[in-house]
Amino acid sequence: MRNIAAAFVIAAALSSSAVAQPPASAVPRTPWGTPDLQGTWTNETLTLLERPPEFGPKEYFTEAEAAEYLQTALDRLLASVNLQKEAALSGEFTPGLWVERRALVPTRRTSLIVGPTGRIPSLVPAARTRPAAPAQGGDRQTDGPEARSLLERCIAFPVGGPPMLPGIGYNSNYQIVQTSTHVMILAEMGSAARVIPLDRRPHLPASIGQWAGDSRGWWEGDTLVVETTNFNDKVRFRGSTESLRLTERFRHVTRDMIMYEFTAADPNTWSESWTAEIPMRRLGSQIYEFACHEGNYGLANILKGARYVEQSGSAR
Repeated sequence: MRNIAAAFVIAAALSSSAVAQPPASAVPRTPWGTPDLQGTWTNETLTLLERPPEFGPKEYFTEAEAAEYLQTALDRLLASVNLQKEAALSGEFTPGLWVERRALVPTRRTSLIVGPTGRIPSLVPAARTRPAAPAQGGDRQTDGPEARSLLERCIAFPVGGPPMLPGIGYNSNYQIVQTSTHVMILAEMGSAARVIPLDRRPHLPASIGQWAGDSRGWWEGDTLVVETTNFNDKVRFRGSTESLRLTERFRHVTRDMIMYEFTAADPNTWSESWTAEIPMRRLGSQIYEFACHEGNYGLANILKGARYVEQSGSAR
């Protein structure tokens, strides 16, 4: 239960209704004077992106409610990966045990999305009938590797960012490195690095789309702001299009916690923009290479199995 205790210790430094900006003198700084965000951080949490409907407009748990819901959330996660709760809580090694032990966000929000509904806004009419993103399978999902998902092909990972969302069970870790002119964010999931210039240079031409978009950053007081545009048409974040614009904010809450916030806007997808808030705790250890292709036997075996079914005439 160490995660539960740690979460409530941190929560004592946070308001249950808002997260205050720490005094400027308490913010660690680089030699050139900007807040020092460097180090390894984790945003792992059992708190869901969207608020479960049964919570209605409730934005925050009480301490007692959070402790009770934590058990429900942990049971749900472990059931989803077919693990025993006792093994996960004890930390004992069990074959297949790869889920990191978790807690709810220390702010005790009922969802990562902020606001009265805590949910992604409704889709605009055009988005409701839009076909799935290219290269995501469909009826021809075993014809070749191009038809499999971006995750299976080790091309793009939904949690590496942007935006930087917690993982399903592991690798929700990041390393931040700064210079006076750039910030680099390395995601452990997928080993993807974003190098973000801070000199207010314009974005790439609109005709150039990229897997992780085109990120540009600047400082607003002690908050690092990063705006990302120019996503290609193969990455659909929650159904978004190339018009997606993400605005991320990073600021120290304590020396060992960064409040990470992102706002997603796409008029071709959602009726309004929406914002999520995810505390990032100092990890205190290194992160590791995510060697996807070197062990990606599943993709080859899926296609091999499909060819066997075709040759044998067996029904799918």
